[in-house]
Amino acid sequence: MTALATKAVTESESYRPRTRRLWDRVWPGLLALVLVIGAWQLLYWSAWKPDYVLPSPAEVGADLVGFLGTAKFWLALGNTLTRAVIGFGLALLIGTALGVAVSASKVLRAAIGSALTGLQTMPSIAWFPFAILIFGLGEEAITFVVVLGAAPSIANGLISGIDEVPPPLLRTAKVLGARGATLYRYVILPAALPTYVAGLKQGWAFAWRSLMAGELLVIIASKPSLGVQLQYFREFANASSLIATMVVVLALGMIFDALFSKLAESVRKTRGLSASRL
Repeated sequence: MTALATKAVTESESYRPRTRRLWDRVWPGLLALVLVIGAWQLLYWSAWKPDYVLPSPAEVGADLVGFLGTAKFWLALGNTLTRAVIGFGLALLIGTALGVAVSASKVLRAAIGSALTGLQTMPSIAWFPFAILIFGLGEEAITFVVVLGAAPSIANGLISGIDEVPPPLLRTAKVLGARGATLYRYVILPAALPTYVAGLKQGWAFAWRSLMAGELLVIIASKPSLGVQLQYFREFANASSLIATMVVVLALGMIFDALFSKLAESVRKTRGLSASRL
C-alpha cells in the first residue's frame, strides 16, 4: 500500500506542473476574450450605434453557431483554405529558391536583394489591378497576389538566416570537405532554420491578408469563399453575420499563427536556443 501511495503521489506531482503550464498558456487568451466581449457588450448597451449596425455579442455568437450547420459555410471555408494552401505552397517554393540563389550569388544579391525588401513592404492590395489586368477575374489573379505577398518574406527570412550562420561553422565544414550543394544541405540550411521558420510565419501572415483582400475584390460566382461571404453580408447590411465571418477569419489566422509559433519553438528547442524558465 505504501508503494502504491507513493506512486500515486509522484504521478500527481508530475501531473500538476503539466496542468499548470497548460493553464498558464490558456488564461491570458481567455482573459483577453472576456475583456473584448465585455467592452463590446458595454458599447452595445451604450447605444452608440443602432443594433442593426453594431449587434450584440450574443447575436453574433448565434449567427456563428448557425454557420456551423450550413453546407455553404463549410464549402466557403474549404475554398478559402485551399487557396491559402496552394498560394502559400507556391510562395514557399519560390521564396526558398530565391533566398538560396540570392545568398549564394553576390551578383543576384546586388541586383534583386533590395527589390525583395521593396516587394515585402508593398501593400498586396496594390497588386490586384495589375493582376486582374493580366489574369482576369479568376483564381490566377488571387494566387498571383498571394505569392507576391508571401514569397519576399520567406526569401528574406532565409537570406537573414544564412547571413547569420557562424563563420567558424562554415570554415570547419569546408575543412571537412563540404562544398556546394553539400555545404548548403547539411550545414548552411540547417543552421539557418530558426530564422527561416520566422520568415515562414511572417510569409503566412502576408499570404493570409493578401488572400482576404483578393476574395473581396475578385469574386468568382461558382466558388463561395469567406471573402465573398463578407462582401455578401455587407451588401445586404447583415451586420451580425458580417462580424461572425470576421471572427472566423480572425480565428483561422490565430490558429495558423499558433502552429507556426509552435514550429518555431520546436526548432529553437532542438538547437538549445529556447529561453529557460526558472
